[in-house]
Order: sequence, then C-alpha cells, then structure tokens
Amino acid sequence: MRAITGLLARGWLALLLLVVWELVTWAVGEAYFPRPSQIAAAAYELWFSGPASSLFLTEKALGDFGPSLFNLFTGWFLTAVAGVTLGVALGLSRTVADYVEPMVHFGRAIPPPTLLSVFVILFPLGASMQIAVIVFGVIWPVLINTIDGVRTVERLHLDTAEVFGVRGPLRLREVVLPAAAPKIVAGLRISLGLALILMVLSELFGSTTGIGSHLIGMQRSFELPEMWAGIVVLGVLGYLLNSVFVLIERRWLRWHLTARGAA
Repeated sequence: MRAITGLLARGWLALLLLVVWELVTWAVGEAYFPRPSQIAAAAYELWFSGPASSLFLTEKALGDFGPSLFNLFTGWFLTAVAGVTLGVALGLSRTVADYVEPMVHFGRAIPPPTLLSVFVILFPLGASMQIAVIVFGVIWPVLINTIDGVRTVERLHLDTAEVFGVRGPLRLREVVLPAAAPKIVAGLRISLGLALILMVLSELFGSTTGIGSHLIGMQRSFELPEMWAGIVVLGVLGYLLNSVFVLIERRWLRWHLTARGAA
C-alpha cells in the first residue's frame, strides 16, 4: 500500500500532463499531434497484443526491441570496458596522458551524428555499424570521468597503502578503483542515456530493424500515431534504464552515499 501511495505521489504531475495533452489535442484536432489515447492504442496493437506465451509481445515487438536493445547494451558494455581501462591508464600516468589527452578532447568535441556517413563506409550496414557509432559517441564521459576519478584519489590513501606494502594491482583494486568509483559510475550513467540516443540515430541509416527504423518508416508513410508510439516507447525505455541504473548505483556505492550523508 505504501508503495502504491508513493507512486501516486510521484506520478501525479505526469498523469496531469497526460490529461492536459489529451484534452488539448482533442480540441485542436491536428493530425500531426495525435491524442495520447490514440498513441497508446497504436502501441498496444503494434507491440503488446501478442500471446501470453511471448509475454504479450508481438512479432514486431521482438523485431524492433530485440536488435535495438542488443546494440544498445553491447555498445554500452564495450564502452564501459574500454573507457574505464583506458581512463585508469591515463589517470595513473601523467606522462602518457600529456600525449593522449589532446586527442581525447578533440574526439569528444566531434558530434557523433556528423560521422554517421563515415561509419557507414567503414563498417557494413547493420549491427556492427550501429555498435561502432554507439561506442564512439558514448566513450568520452566514461573516459574523462575515470581519468578525473583516478587523479583525485587522496594522497593520504595512497601513502597509507604504500606504508602497508599495498602496491601494484592490489593497490589499484583495493584503493584506486574504490575511490574513483563514484565518478566512474557517474560517467557510465551519462553514457547510458547517450547510448539510447545514438542507438536510434544509427538505426535511421540503412536499417530494416529496430525502433529507429520503425520511426523513420512510420514517418515516411504518415502513420503518425504509430510514429509517436515509438517516441513514447523510447521515453519510457530511457526512464526505466535510468531507474534500474540508479538502484544498482545505490547498492554498489552504498558506502559512498552513507559517508556523504554523514558528512
């Protein structure tokens, strides 16, 4: 009961906006802005009217959501591994960082959508191209936050580890990474939202599957409720991904949040 009350307390503004949206679009009657009820009906018909054996998902839902989520999580996972690994290396070595950091700041200043045509040439159309776009576009916040997190480890912690003979990989695992974890996690959270955006953009070029392909197809055929259904699904997906990440972050960094609250 308490959970339901809390949900209603937090969701009243969203419900109010939906009601206002429904009334305004009903009064205006503009075809390009369908009512939320029409969007919900289109989404149900497209994706959520399947049999119970497939969790009520239709074949189109599996064809749209499956490839998109695969590209999203594969690209984000590769980004996490590469960004944290390279960021730790650059954070620990100022000499190497002096040579590499200018290229890092140059790369992050390039808007990923401007390079879509380049990725189309370098990679075959499909998952490999889409994953490459995601990795290039979202690695920068992970990389920069990791570098900054490693560099800001308190000198006292490092000196104490040195006194007790904690060196090399053990110091990295027990001292450096835990101290840098809050900033690393912040970079990962930012990159997850960017990955969702780039997932859609990469599917607009030469793709026949995925949510982005659905959006461009519905737009070209002027199936506007179906197009808006895709937009709403993306918003809901982004909200759910962020909520799950926040729950994992609170559990993983409970010690940090507790210490910050005490301070």
